[in-house]
Amino acid sequence: MNTASLPTTMTEIGLAEHGGPEVLQPQIVAMPTPGVGELLVQVAAAGVNRPDALQRAGLYPPPPGASQIPGLEVAGTVVALGEGVTRAAVGDTVCALTNGGGYAQYCVVPEGQALPVPRGMSMVQAAAIPETFFTVWANLFEIGHARRGEIALIHGGTSGIGTTALMLCREFGIRTFATASSLEKCAAIRELGGEPINYRQEAFAEVVLAKTEHHGADVILDIMGASYFDDNLATLARDGRLLLIGFLGGPIAERVDLQKIAVKRAIVTGSTMRTRTWQEKAAIAEALRQHVWPVLAEGRCVPIIHASYPLERAADAHRDLESRQHIGKIVLEVT
Repeated sequence: MNTASLPTTMTEIGLAEHGGPEVLQPQIVAMPTPGVGELLVQVAAAGVNRPDALQRAGLYPPPPGASQIPGLEVAGTVVALGEGVTRAAVGDTVCALTNGGGYAQYCVVPEGQALPVPRGMSMVQAAAIPETFFTVWANLFEIGHARRGEIALIHGGTSGIGTTALMLCREFGIRTFATASSLEKCAAIRELGGEPINYRQEAFAEVVLAKTEHHGADVILDIMGASYFDDNLATLARDGRLLLIGFLGGPIAERVDLQKIAVKRAIVTGSTMRTRTWQEKAAIAEALRQHVWPVLAEGRCVPIIHASYPLERAADAHRDLESRQHIGKIVLEVT
């Protein structure tokens, strides 16, 4: 590893205490050093995701050994290699799922969690890929076994997760319903090939059942949790899979009728990305390389960017995220 030509310090977004967006403040720190099997990436852009906001608020602590700095995805240029790196080279442009630390000028990432920036894609677009594409692929397609000809329901259809799920379902031949809160968001879902449901005006279970001749949804990707649990069970088809990846509506579902699960032979499961091992994350990266990277290279399923902010305005990016008005991803640009 040769870092002689690199600076000795960098700017990162510090998190001295938990709280609102205002606690995100730039600070000067020492440069990180890549360890065995790691890359040092000069960050051009970093994605902003809801887990970052939860971490900032003290509700989603990093696992032991992970960076305390927010930022779970970056795009940039490899500037140094740790011992044992075999597939990457200095000068490669990559996008990567990090173990934290993405809100910075430089970030260390495991080699197995980095993928080449898809052909024709900007760094801002590439930075919006890893967290949502890893999450959607692992849950919807690997755990949920979504396949061509099935019916999916995506909650939060215009979030980063939602827009990614809609694009991949359209790509792989899955009919998809998605919930949203406004006419504008419903229009965006329609443009992405989904069938929108304005949950402020309609009951999503009734809509899905009516439009599928009471078949229901074979797979549901849910960010709400407890508040939607009963209606999700009502919406599921026989042998359906309910995938819990968020708990905006609370984590504890009370008075659940377990017979509904048994009668439908339903599978209810959940997962988080951050606590997975590097081997598990590397396996997801390889699946994306095989199945999704060719699609991205052809200009399909390109991430939708709602807004970008300079790194120093990370607090404003979090305010935008928490307003829940965005359609697609929010990204920090690093200079």
